[in-house]
Amino acid sequence: MDKRNLVLYIPRMSYSGARVSAASFKSIGINARPSPSADARTLELGSRYLSGDECLPEKITLGNFLKVIEDDNFDADNTAFLMPTSGGPCRFGQYRSLFRKILNAKGLNQVKILSPTSTDGYEGFGEQTSKLVHTLWHSIIVSDALRKLHLQHRPYAKDKEQANQLFHVILNNLCDVLADGDSSTTQRIKKLRDVLFDARQKYCELPSDYSTPKPLIGIVGEIYCRLNEFSNDFLINKVEELGGEVWLSDISEWVWYTNDEQRLRLIRSGKKYSWAMLMAKLKFFVQHMEEKSLLKPLADEFVGYEEPEKIKQITDLSKPFLPQEGALGEMVLNVGRSIYLYNKGVDGVIDISPFSCMNGIVCEAVYPEVSRKYDNFPIRTFYFDGIQSDLDRDLGIYMEIVKHYRKKKKISRILPYYFK
Repeated sequence: MDKRNLVLYIPRMSYSGARVSAASFKSIGINARPSPSADARTLELGSRYLSGDECLPEKITLGNFLKVIEDDNFDADNTAFLMPTSGGPCRFGQYRSLFRKILNAKGLNQVKILSPTSTDGYEGFGEQTSKLVHTLWHSIIVSDALRKLHLQHRPYAKDKEQANQLFHVILNNLCDVLADGDSSTTQRIKKLRDVLFDARQKYCELPSDYSTPKPLIGIVGEIYCRLNEFSNDFLINKVEELGGEVWLSDISEWVWYTNDEQRLRLIRSGKKYSWAMLMAKLKFFVQHMEEKSLLKPLADEFVGYEEPEKIKQITDLSKPFLPQEGALGEMVLNVGRSIYLYNKGVDGVIDISPFSCMNGIVCEAVYPEVSRKYDNFPIRTFYFDGIQSDLDRDLGIYMEIVKHYRKKKKISRILPYYFK
């Protein structure tokens, strides 16, 4: 692959995630950038090629890529789209095939689609593959951390726009470090830690009012829909406007889950004691060590917001309702994490799912039983299909339920230092 003139577009699952991923690709000499932001035009373009049965993330991803194609500066010979894929029943596994079909029908056979888990993999990256994957892992950790830090502090900032501006400044600094292809792994980790330490200082300096903790709402659900603000109608902003604070499930949770699935597959195939298992465990160990190292500057900030040490804590909690051995995927994580958040003293959980999503439907069927077992913990599923809904009204009702639950809940939150 000739990387000199290639432009690679990254799906905007989350803005910060797409930015740091693009920076990671730049570290190996590929000019990568996030796909355009979603708007009404996105939905219009995506709808042209869909039957209406597809989920909202598919429509938005497709529509944003088509916005690139209709741009006056579009260069078919030097454009590529990053479109990961997967197996299983989720429609996500069909995104790549559908987009390839649409491109071919438009006479754009030369446009490349890169799929990390397809048979092509990272073909063309050659010896840089290992470096890219390593940098991408660092990018996931730091973007998750910055998003979490931002959502902790923004609800208490006296000027929300000032907090948003600070978020973008820090994100730019993280991207500068990740895009530097000349740094060693050790140097990159140190530089990223320095940026996160500075971020902690800057957020603490924001004029804020921490006199009263706000109701804390955990956000779970389908990974794209919960992270992409346009797809969930900016639900997090609306929770904050209603006086709440949000703890959003991050991207690294899915990485840990897929790692665990890899371990289980090796055991099932009779490779519990094998070279493949040894290499897998070594990879898991390195990932854990690097995550701990990168997040060390934020340890005090995340008191009371600790993520589970191992993904097994989540899957074990889900087991009485949706066992990992049979249910699989996001439905297991969403149910298990809802219970985990209950045990952390969170005041309620919202499941964000695309309309007709299998994971959302299965979880919604299980949540009433979970709620009854755990002191009528408020759990509510919100579905999104890109059509105007009664979200403001329904969210307002849910937040009133949360406030009543909060008065009688049995598990109190552990608060970080700035509340003291």
